[in-house]
Amino acid sequence: MRHYFILLLFILGLTQCKNTDRPESLIATKKNSIQHAKGFSIEKHKGYSVVKVSNAYPGATAFYTYVLHKKGASIPDSLKQFTAIEVPIKKVIVTSTTHIPALETLGVENTLVGFPSTRYISSEKTRTLIDAGKVRDLGSNQGLNTEVILDLQPDVIVGFSVDGDVKTYKNLEKSGQKIIFNGDWTEKTPLGKAEWIKFFGALYDLDEKADLLFAAIEKEYNSVLALAKNTKNQPTIVAGAIYEDQWFLPQGDSWAAYFLKEAHGNYLWKDSKGTGSLALSFESVLEKAQHADFWIGPGQFTSIQEILDNNPNYIHFKAVKNKNVYSFSTKKGATGGIIYYEQAQNRPDLVLKDLVKILHPDALPNHQLFFFEKLK
Repeated sequence: MRHYFILLLFILGLTQCKNTDRPESLIATKKNSIQHAKGFSIEKHKGYSVVKVSNAYPGATAFYTYVLHKKGASIPDSLKQFTAIEVPIKKVIVTSTTHIPALETLGVENTLVGFPSTRYISSEKTRTLIDAGKVRDLGSNQGLNTEVILDLQPDVIVGFSVDGDVKTYKNLEKSGQKIIFNGDWTEKTPLGKAEWIKFFGALYDLDEKADLLFAAIEKEYNSVLALAKNTKNQPTIVAGAIYEDQWFLPQGDSWAAYFLKEAHGNYLWKDSKGTGSLALSFESVLEKAQHADFWIGPGQFTSIQEILDNNPNYIHFKAVKNKNVYSFSTKKGATGGIIYYEQAQNRPDLVLKDLVKILHPDALPNHQLFFFEKLK
């Protein structure tokens, strides 16, 4: 699951299946159906699909291959070395809050039986299941409760690993559990992340439904993108916030910076290289962004007064003076989880709509902000 701060690291997982190069024997009879995502592919065959995860975590060098098959389907001998999962699955454990919206969108949230640290889940639907005792807490991602997992006997565990440490998953494999990676957070584009709903669609034999859901998101995203490109002005933007005496901002190749560009905004650090965060002094940010039109994503701050109470020098920013500060940290679930971290990568169309509404309000006059809120 994802912890907070600075548009941070999201999920990864580890799998029980063997690391492997791409053998020629796996040439598909049907072409890979994934268009935007770079970290996985789905090759459809009669009675089964071959799912390959190629970027499970930063620095991953191996493919992880899974055979998702219908009951009684004939699987070629060349594929029997890989993890085989009968679909549709009936019971699942997922390990990231960003997996929850995919389950709910597909209408299969009732199959969720366990999750690490359930307090981080914000969704009302899934919280209802948790409160009813239908989803058990598994402890932390670093120390999943093996005893509870063995008691639940899920069909599959959708796991992740930020740094490639997969000891917990290897131990679960030894206990007979089936592990499958989800590397959606490593995608570099909004539509690439969102397309991982097809990964879950394949697990539930709901490929067509997942395709239609993604197609609707893609269409809406591209429609808003076209509106943004036709806007005349390009407002300047500062992002991020102070944390332990340093101002952390998204780097120019990051997912957050990509969104700001798509919304036709001039993010002042757009030319910086990297997909993580820059750590700068308050003074250097003030020097460059004092006259920025907007401050978007001010970390933990939830009001202008809170910003000024933290450091009166924030008043020197034009965006603070004009109260053009927008945050997603104000919208939280019942247990305090920030909804943006859970849902944003699944609904990039809504994120882009919010940003276009903020930067170019006339382009979307009827849109009500979904993730972001203007601070007062």
